[in-house]
Amino acid sequence: MLDLDADAFEALVTDELDELPDDMVDGLDNVVFVVEDRPEDGTLDLLGLYDGIALTERGQYGFGEMPDRIILYREPLLSICDTIDELRDEIHVTLVHEIAHFYGIDDDKLHELGWG
Repeated sequence: MLDLDADAFEALVTDELDELPDDMVDGLDNVVFVVEDRPEDGTLDLLGLYDGIALTERGQYGFGEMPDRIILYREPLLSICDTIDELRDEIHVTLVHEIAHFYGIDDDKLHELGWG
């Protein structure tokens, strides 16, 4: 398991966001990225979470809406990685997975595509 403080972890998340294709992130409207230590239940089972309404589920969406959130959980991600390179890969996969939920792609389809 890696040991990385919150600031260094957030820097890795920012780096991995910058590496994502423009057409994947350009459509992210009213979305914030958040790093938290653990999910509310305190487990290490969940690496990330999309907290919002997918584009495919939205009716009228406009002014005054709270932003959707994509949350990465630092401690669960650290717990499954032995190297910085592994952590970068896991952050990348988790970002793609949660962004896909924003676009309305469900877990079954993500597993089928190899992003599960």
